[in-house]
Amino acid sequence: MAESATTAPPPSPSSVGAPAPPPPSPSSVVVTAPAAPTSLFSFPKRPPIRLTSEFDSDSSLFFHKVSFKLFDSLAKLKFSFQNDHKGQIVQPQVGFISKHLSIHYDVEDQNALLKGSFDVAPGLQLRAAHDVKAQEGEVVLSAKLAEPNYALELSSAVPSVGLPKATLKFPFGEVSLEEREEEEVKKSLSVNGIVKGNILNGVCTAHYAEEDLKLRYSFKDEELSFIPTISLPSNALSFAFKRRFGPSDKLSYLYNFDADNWSAVYKHTYGKDLKFKAGYDSDVRLGWASLWVGEEGGKAKSAPLKMKVQFMLQVPQDDIKSSALMFRVKKRWDI
Repeated sequence: MAESATTAPPPSPSSVGAPAPPPPSPSSVVVTAPAAPTSLFSFPKRPPIRLTSEFDSDSSLFFHKVSFKLFDSLAKLKFSFQNDHKGQIVQPQVGFISKHLSIHYDVEDQNALLKGSFDVAPGLQLRAAHDVKAQEGEVVLSAKLAEPNYALELSSAVPSVGLPKATLKFPFGEVSLEEREEEEVKKSLSVNGIVKGNILNGVCTAHYAEEDLKLRYSFKDEELSFIPTISLPSNALSFAFKRRFGPSDKLSYLYNFDADNWSAVYKHTYGKDLKFKAGYDSDVRLGWASLWVGEEGGKAKSAPLKMKVQFMLQVPQDDIKSSALMFRVKKRWDI
């Protein structure tokens, strides 16, 4: 008799004795962080503020400058003022500076100086400046003629008082032509210019202005500099001599033949951020010595601790008892 109950099919060979799948490792489990709640109001990030303070013992004044950048560094807002020994704020000024426009406002004088520039066409630029209180200004049109470094500038005062001044610039100098008016003299054209050229391993410069010609020759190598200068028609002659005794020591000497006076300066550097200088000037009969902490011609941001310090001792030759020790400190903070 056949069995009426049905039997389950036998398991497949692949499933017989197969191990259970391993649980997922913790590293493979991806945990999704809950979404941060969206804020109804988003505030822009505060731009970094730069604060620079300077004190000069000679004038007993503090000078402060606060600045920060705007519009993703496209412009800068600057506020400066001075503090006297009584703590009073003097000469407050506000400035807005960008690539094409700058505004400087004097709070005490209630006056603004406006400067602007923009490119009219490729190689053609227009610049303008205007003093609001004096109602005076200047307009300059500059055009590049050819490469390299050939340009023509036309500048005129506002309001205009005559023909515009024309300046031609070229690689080895420039020449200016402008109208000049003197008392009891008719208007005439004045020529000013400067020309440079290489002569005998040195550079010769001729500067002509106000009917005075100054000729200057400069020879310089790694150790020695020789710079004679003569002015015509006054025949004023001067001579400058500079000698470097090593990477840290330098001596400079200047003598004016027409005035019969001279000056000398000795300089010694200790690395990049420490400099000692001493000198004498026979014209004012004064000897002096100074010590710079921080690069003399650099900014405070590149100095150690973003601070520059200068000490100076002045000793008059005719009155040594009136010698004076002065100092100047400049510090920058980035907030």
